[in-house]
Parts: sequence; C-alpha cells; structure tokens
Amino acid sequence: MHAETTPSSPSAPSVNPGVASADPAGTQPRSQLALRRVAIDTWRENVAYLHRDCAVYRAEGFQALSKIEVRANGRRILATVNVVDDLAIVGCNELGLSEDAFAQLGVDNGHTVSVAQAEPPESMGALFRKIASERLTREDFGAIVRDIADHRYSKIELTAFVVACHRSELDREEVFFLTDAMVNSGRRLDWHEPLVVDKHCIGGIPGNRTTMLVVPIVAAHGMLCPKTSSRAITSPAGTADTMEVLAKVELPLEQLADIVRDYRGCLAWGGTANLSPADDVLISVERPLSIDSAGQMVASILSKKVAAGATHLVLDIPIGPTAKVRSMPDAQRLRRLFEYVARRMGLSLDVVITDGRQPVGNGVGPVLEARDVMRVLQNDPRAPDDLRQKALRLAGRLIECDPDVRGGDGYAIARDILDSGRALARMNAIIAAQGSTGFDHNHPALGALTLDVVAPACGVVAGIDNYQIARVARLAGAPKVPGAGVDLMHKLGDTVAAGELLYRVHASYPADLEFARHACERDSGYRLGTADEVPRVFVEF
Repeated sequence: MHAETTPSSPSAPSVNPGVASADPAGTQPRSQLALRRVAIDTWRENVAYLHRDCAVYRAEGFQALSKIEVRANGRRILATVNVVDDLAIVGCNELGLSEDAFAQLGVDNGHTVSVAQAEPPESMGALFRKIASERLTREDFGAIVRDIADHRYSKIELTAFVVACHRSELDREEVFFLTDAMVNSGRRLDWHEPLVVDKHCIGGIPGNRTTMLVVPIVAAHGMLCPKTSSRAITSPAGTADTMEVLAKVELPLEQLADIVRDYRGCLAWGGTANLSPADDVLISVERPLSIDSAGQMVASILSKKVAAGATHLVLDIPIGPTAKVRSMPDAQRLRRLFEYVARRMGLSLDVVITDGRQPVGNGVGPVLEARDVMRVLQNDPRAPDDLRQKALRLAGRLIECDPDVRGGDGYAIARDILDSGRALARMNAIIAAQGSTGFDHNHPALGALTLDVVAPACGVVAGIDNYQIARVARLAGAPKVPGAGVDLMHKLGDTVAAGELLYRVHASYPADLEFARHACERDSGYRLGTADEVPRVFVEF
C-alpha cells in the first residue's frame, strides 16, 4: 500500500487506499446484459438478480446463491445470484443489482455489463482450516480479510468464519493478525500529528452518550480528536444517530478534515471513510447472530481506531449484571487482550473499567440522548449527573495523554473546561461547521404517543435490566424514529411509591407503542426490593 498525495496540514490526513475495485481482464467467457437497479437493501451483501428465463442464466449454468463476477467500465464486483420469476423486478435481458452492489459498480441504469462465473475465493483453504479449529497464520488472516473486504464471501461463508472464530477462540496472536489484516483492508489516515486521541466504549449500556461530551472537552483543551462513529445496529442509538439530531454527520472526508483543522475535533458517521471495511461486513453477520466474542470485538474496535489515525485511546469497559461484561475477572481478561493487541499495533491504550449496572443518563433514544448531552454542556440543573461525571472522568484520562499535563490533573482540567462554557462553545462551533439542525433541548421533538410505566409497589430500585430497557426503546421505534425512546425517571437506589412513574416511553406510531407496551407488560426492566439488594460493583471510578 502507498500513501496518496494530500496536504500535510494537521487536519488533512494522508490516506492509504485499500483493495482496488478494478481487476485485470478475466479469462472466462463473458455475457452481456443491461444493468437494472433493484431497490433492495441487502445489508452489506452484493446480490444480483437474474430472471429464470434469462438466456445467460440458462447458458452459464448459474444457480441460486452461486457467485458471479460483474464488470463495467473497468470496475468489477462479485455478487450472489438470486433467481426471480417477476419481469417487474428484472427482465430477461437484464441483470439486477441490489443497492449496495449497484453503488459499488458505479454505473447508470441501463449500462451494459458483462457477467461470468466467479472464481472461488483464494482463502477458502484457510477458512476450512479455521472451521476445523486449526490455528491460522498472519498470511491466512490477510487472505481471508482481503476476500471479505472484496465481497468474495457469501453470507454463508462469512457466517462460517465468524462462528469458527467464536467456537475455537482466537489466541492473542491470532487476534493481532486479524486486527492488522482488517486495518490493511481499507484506508489508513495519517493526521501528521504526534498526538491524536480517541475514546470508545465496548457498548451494551443504554444512554451512555459520553463521547459527545468528551470530544468538545478535549478539543477545547487543544487535543486533536477526529471522531468518526457508527450508527446503531442493535442498540436504540449510536453516537452518529444522536449527533445527527444536532447536525449533519454524513460528510466527505475532505470536509471533515477542514472541520478538524479549524476546531480540533468532529463528530461524524464513519461509513464514508472506508476505514477497516472488512469489519463492516463481518458486523453484518455477527450482530444478527448475537456473536460478540472477545477476539472479534478487540479486532473490530482497534482496527477502526488504528485506521482512523489514533495514537492514544481511552477504552471504556462497563461491568454489571446485564452489561456485556458481567464480572471483574472477565473485564481484566478482556483488558489484557486489548492491551496486548494495542501494543503490537503501536497504539497507546488506557482501559477504564466503569459502572455498567444501569443506563447512563436519563434518555434512551437519539433525541432524548441529545437532550441530555446539551443539558450537560449547558450546565443545566436538569442534566443527568451520572452522564456528566462519567464524561468528565473519561475526558480527564484523555487530557492526561498530553505530556504537559501532570497525572491526576485531567479531571480538574476537564471540569473547568465544561463549567466555563468552553466545551459548549466548541460543540456549537462543530455543530455549525457540520451543518446545524437547530435542535432545542428545551423543546425536543419527542414522539407524541406515550406510555407511562409505573412502580407496581413501593420499594427501592434494586435492579435495572440494560438489555430490556434498550429493547423497549427499540420497539418504540428508536433509532429509526429519532424522537422515540425511553425517558428514565428513577435510577438504582431510588425509593419509589406504588404507582410512581419509573419511565415514560415515547413513540410516533401506534404499532410501535403497542410493541413497546407488550414488552413492558412482560418485563418492565425494573426490579424493586430493598437497599441491601442493590448490586455492588467495583469500578475504577
């Protein structure tokens, strides 16, 4: 890989390109068809549609779920064949492509394309060895990840790889090999600065929108924090979903570089940057299977951070009865794996183990979480203190990466930046630069349909199920409906009376509200008891 020529300003990163989309001419016979865009979102899988009566389909001996190679204008993609019988979807002289595939090929409707049988991925031998629980080499992982990033694997083959890595757990060297291969599968940014900071949480805790507070705090301190985040896949909101309530997040890399140069930070969706693209493909299989093995989690997170040009990372690992990590021994094992791989990748890592017993903040859902963030930034008395305190601690740890800051002083510096209004000013500047939506936290656009969930008896809130609260928020419509979600009124240790409001569900559509109502009737996510029953958990702050 080589670096493209770009201006070497602090916020105009040089970029290493990933897998090329062009390919030398094939040797197989090729057939010509007219391209047709089929408006179906197949979620990270290239799908081609051929009519059953298509002469090419019959002559070439294609079968459903077989792989074909499609070429046009010097570009080529691989796609999985689906056979259709409806001429309204695709004609006999046409090749249909799903949304992802059509975008990758990059030509217009009606353009002539050539199709041929696809060669099997070169890495299939390595995949079969991993299925047989064999240990793979660096070269094996490199070949597999290249084929994944190049969409040479079908969903079935991707599933086989994910399950095989989960079943025969990767050793730490294999996790490093996988991480390195994933970084090399796409762009790698270089911000031309010795200190580029980032913060990440392994997830599983509703609310917890600390990133949107950490970025303006550390940027106001002068540290470079070009934050690219993901959208929610199985959670009620991701950082990008919540930031989109405040500003545009889908911005070209060149514009983001300008924003970072001017304001030392950004909060944008990372989908346009092509960072570790193989990870995006693997996630499309891991999440529906609810597979989140330690090795794959480490490779996913660290590959994205290294590819984005981070030099220093603070990593949040929450622990609690309904968090991803349930015990301190499990958290320590995960920490050691993260630290080993980060060290091999040349990334300075500070792992922080935090309280994951309950949601962080009051709101769960994009608009509700944006409301909480802006109230913290404005030092509003209604702001959730747990969100404020956690963000300050994490921002303090990042600030202590600054060689001019003495260890232990980071929290006080972060608090001063927040209390003085400098963090709010920096956030407002970033919002304006990315394209403000005009969000008003005093009048958030919440779903008009509501459901009040009340305490069935008096007692102390002794347990809150993170998973169930997140599920209720999703059933109510979040994150697709930004104003949907759950507004929490009570947290662990609070004393409540019978009939007192525990939380309010917001929805915009009657069907969504009914789904959420049924879920709440089966399990509200709250457990009442005594003060002695509130779970204790040891955390670092």
